Amino acid sequence: QLQLVESGGDLVQPGGSLRLSCAVSGDSSDYYAIGWFRQAPGKEREGVSCISIKGGATNYADSVKGRFTASRDNAKKTFFLQMNSLNSEDTGIYYCAAGYYTNSWFLQIADYDTWGQGTQVTVSS
Repeated sequence: QLQLVESGGDLVQPGGSLRLSCAVSGDSSDYYAIGWFRQAPGKEREGVSCISIKGGATNYADSVKGRFTASRDNAKKTFFLQMNSLNSEDTGIYYCAAGYYTNSWFLQIADYDTWGQGTQVTVSS
């Protein structure tokens, strides 16, 4: 059974950077993508980015384009989200999730069936 574990969340000042990691265990060979989602206090969970597991193609929400970069190390079965120029609106719990079908490209929560437990990112001075 697939399991995902996020790490790397922290308190960071505005303008700062963080790199989140998502370690995958189990057989992910049939999955299409790993997505990153976040949930701010009092708000709905939203898609941030995804990366196709085999090809490495990436997709980003408009709110993070140019600031966030998704990458992968397939040998280590670890996925990363590099976050730069962070601001207070980036505060939230960040989750990684596995999407089985190609429509997971569109970062809809319903298209992801296996989730990590989340890691807290707080952007504050």
